[in-house]
Amino acid sequence: MRGVRIHAFSASSSIANSSITVRRQHCSPMATGQSRRLGFDNGTSKHWDKFYKRHQNKFFKDRHYLEKDWGHYFNDDNSATSSGKVVLEVGCGAGNTIFPLVATYPKLFVHACDYSPRAIALVKSHVDFNEDQVNAFVCDVGNDDLCDRIMPSSIDVITLIFMLSAVCPKKMPLVLKNIKKVLKPYGYILLRDYAIGDYAQVELHKRNQVISENFYLRGDGTSAFYFSEECLSTLFMSAGFRTVDMDIYNRQIQNRSRNITMCRRWIRAAFSQFACGIP
Repeated sequence: MRGVRIHAFSASSSIANSSITVRRQHCSPMATGQSRRLGFDNGTSKHWDKFYKRHQNKFFKDRHYLEKDWGHYFNDDNSATSSGKVVLEVGCGAGNTIFPLVATYPKLFVHACDYSPRAIALVKSHVDFNEDQVNAFVCDVGNDDLCDRIMPSSIDVITLIFMLSAVCPKKMPLVLKNIKKVLKPYGYILLRDYAIGDYAQVELHKRNQVISENFYLRGDGTSAFYFSEECLSTLFMSAGFRTVDMDIYNRQIQNRSRNITMCRRWIRAAFSQFACGIP
């Protein structure tokens, strides 16, 4: 991208210039009065439908980093089997996770759901969509029972890629309870999402777009939560999962045309059920 320079650095790097104090906390409930002031109506599918109508499949890049970050979770060690692992992608959007995965691991079968009907339509219209390998369907995992569409305890790996941050904090435990029902006892959940102190959070905070602690309303009506390590680990532990791996990583993006440096922060984690061993 012209005028933009990117530097990666470790999670211990200073973000002292941020207007947000990074501290340990638990995920907090939504502040009703503040949400009313901002006009937040929790109409998630409606706003994401508008998002995908406007951007189609051009907003998010394909996530080719998945093989590097989590390849061993998707590999099938038993090459003699005719079928590979079964994956559930929650919040699949336009398929930026699905299609890089099935291209790299052709034995995979992927269930893909999103609460935006327009997103699912984009997945099904993708040139690489194959219904023998991808089952795409509309589902609000905070309300709809996944077991109506997927067999219980049948999923090897569940991916939550920039998905949980779009969920109202009070519904996050319901999402985890729902996906747990379809996960195999020795299955894994892989998560990548926004971390507290991210540049976008700082900007939303400056504009007083706060719904509740670390939960913000964007200008297009969608919302975003920013996770700390303690918040995320506590959330999953309460749902019966243990942390296999977790880290926060940062990237400095210099936009020369605007003369600004953006500190982007993401959190990456893997979880298993308490009875599950660590690979």
